[in-house]
Amino acid sequence: MARSALVVIDMLNTYAHEDAERLVPSVAAALPAIVDLLRRARAAGTPVVYANDNFGDWRSHHGEILDLALGGRHPELVEPVRPDEEALFVVKARHSVFYETPLEYLLRSLDVTDLVLTGQVTEQCVLYSALDAHIRHLDVTVPRDAVAHIHEDLARAALRMIERNMGGRIVDAADVAF
Repeated sequence: MARSALVVIDMLNTYAHEDAERLVPSVAAALPAIVDLLRRARAAGTPVVYANDNFGDWRSHHGEILDLALGGRHPELVEPVRPDEEALFVVKARHSVFYETPLEYLLRSLDVTDLVLTGQVTEQCVLYSALDAHIRHLDVTVPRDAVAHIHEDLARAALRMIERNMGGRIVDAADVAF
């Protein structure tokens, strides 16, 4: 039987980077769907894994990353997706949630076979994470309304690549079942 996990990518963000102001409106639009996915995954007992950039601070842990993000330019985009006590956390330094992180081991230990990827940025971290999941023979679902982009045209292309080249499911968040 397939077991899902919800992976929340880079939502604990300070929004102090070069493309932040282009990203913020898309994050705000995706936020209600992400919050709903979190609520439903938690209610169903589905593992929720936050995979987040450490902003280059190699002494950081998830509490510090959360505090930094809440103290950043847009705490209103961070507070609604705050990890709860049950959340799992993987610190990442590059685009893919798998690149030199223990995520693959964590997912295998939880018998996870299906990933629901949500967060930011569709045409970067979400795309590369979907590819790395596909290479690892994990099924991928990306709710199109629960991912945020910097460049809308590239995000559309990324979702199409996930669907066509990786066999990923691109659905509305409301259609994700945990």
